[in-house]
Amino acid sequence: MIAADRPVQRPPTAKLLMVDNEGRFAHVPRDQFVDFLRPGDLVVANDAATLPASLHGVHVPSGDAVEVRLAGWPATAAGDVRHFDAVVFGAGDYHTRTEHRTLPPTLSIGDHLSLGPLSATVVGTLGHPRLVSLEFDGSVDEIWAGIARHGRPIQYAHIEEPLALWDVWTVVAGPPVAFEPPSAGFALSWATIERLHQRGVGFVTITLAAGISSTGDTELDRRLPLAEPYRIPEGTATAIAAAKLAGRRIVAIGTSVVRALEHAGGRDGFVRAGDGVATNRLDRRSHLAVVNSILTGTHEPGTSHHDLLAAFVTPETLARIDEELNAHEYLTHEFGDSLLIERISLAAERAETAETM
Repeated sequence: MIAADRPVQRPPTAKLLMVDNEGRFAHVPRDQFVDFLRPGDLVVANDAATLPASLHGVHVPSGDAVEVRLAGWPATAAGDVRHFDAVVFGAGDYHTRTEHRTLPPTLSIGDHLSLGPLSATVVGTLGHPRLVSLEFDGSVDEIWAGIARHGRPIQYAHIEEPLALWDVWTVVAGPPVAFEPPSAGFALSWATIERLHQRGVGFVTITLAAGISSTGDTELDRRLPLAEPYRIPEGTATAIAAAKLAGRRIVAIGTSVVRALEHAGGRDGFVRAGDGVATNRLDRRSHLAVVNSILTGTHEPGTSHHDLLAAFVTPETLARIDEELNAHEYLTHEFGDSLLIERISLAAERAETAETM
């Protein structure tokens, strides 16, 4: 697949690979995804707004330059703006591929970081030279103001021009809690949401603090995604319960929504309203109790996002999806093309298994 290198959320050329529950494929323009939904379906999107979570500064004990990428909230301090888990790089910026970024100076508990107008202290080391827990100094208002003034959206080398904050906010962006954009939502526009209503498709939101997608370090990437706080509104939980009771489909916009709903639903599939922290990593061994379909970006094999797709389809179908995406030159990463996947039916799975025996 080819990396999308322009920060355009809804390019007119965006493509969609549709995979239905019988394993049939269709290539269409992405703005036609609504046409594959059925009256009565319930679409669930993540309304988290993206923080400017990249902060450049200095490791005070050594005087060395660092880039701090806020990556999550500690599970015991979810939503507390004074406390973050963070990935720290040495000198440089997004123009260098993450896997080529230098390590930071040795980080120890008690070390101070000067990050523009902000000051932070390392309060925990998390088993990897890049990963630490930070506590920011100052009042909540001072910290928010410092992040807003000094921070920039986390960015990777495949996009050359600097990202603006509005580049990484979806049209339904609300609480500023995501560290990278819930980018499957870039496919949505207000016109699209209106088409959903006209088609008789419901639309609700959850909020999940989507974490970072890559650290450039293989060992650390295996720990992704980190724990992600989420909130399920009462109205969303009620709508999901009603849809499931009526036998209607739950369609997730993005992997973050799947992760939140499946964590909240547990084994019985009953999604309860309220706050939680998603610690589940979904893959081919996972049983999906809530979500029937997913609209998502295209993901490279070996990533946690790609592994999650294996919960919807068989390994053979997922391999074919990868082949189709490559053959048709789909664009990947956050501003790339999309997939709409229905969870494969048991009959289709058995037929596919028989064909491979």
